[in-house]
Amino acid sequence: MQLFYNSAINESSTSFVFDKEESKHIIKVLRKKDGDILFVTNGLGYLFKTAITLASDSKCNVSILSFEKMATSLHPLHLVVAPTKMNDRYEWFLEKATEIGVQEITPIICDRSERKVINKERFEKIILTAMKQCNQCYLPKLNDPIALKDFLKQKQEGNLFLAHCEETDKKSLKSVLEKHTQTTILIGPEGDFTEKEIQFALAHKYVPVTLGNTRLRTETAAVVACHSVVFFNE
Repeated sequence: MQLFYNSAINESSTSFVFDKEESKHIIKVLRKKDGDILFVTNGLGYLFKTAITLASDSKCNVSILSFEKMATSLHPLHLVVAPTKMNDRYEWFLEKATEIGVQEITPIICDRSERKVINKERFEKIILTAMKQCNQCYLPKLNDPIALKDFLKQKQEGNLFLAHCEETDKKSLKSVLEKHTQTTILIGPEGDFTEKEIQFALAHKYVPVTLGNTRLRTETAAVVACHSVVFFNE
């Protein structure tokens, strides 16, 4: 199944028109024609079965034949990850985490962050493309960048974990995960969290965890954490 995206449709819609870019891709590249079936999601869990009624490469019209609401995750995962110095590494993380099954991502700015500005529009496009590629119907939420201290002041639900590299008492992530529970995991920049940041997180009830015996890059740690949570809940 090839999945398309349109944020404007909902369960009361009967038809809609793709924008020019998507229409051109459908008609010129995929060579779809009147009557062909397309599957579309709005990123909110709905999967729509549609049929092309006007095969135009500038405005491809479709009618909605049926739809279904996909089940929500029983273990929503929020990854809070510092942007990496090299953008392509963070983009790789966004893509893979979306494929694996993350629900929410927040870029955090830390004392040792070498990158403090992101291109949110580009990041959102990467997440959207990954969602369509792996046939998911829920579009992960990408939040605006926020300072770590400000983020920690916000109330988070469920299990709260802090992954860092300091040689202190830490528990294995897999040993503290709970099935079907909302989980938030903090992962710092290339230089790791400072001792002060770690203590501040601990004061806000975050549990220090390790993701394995090797020292991982920021983006690798985030993907490992994401896979661990999803695999644990399968």
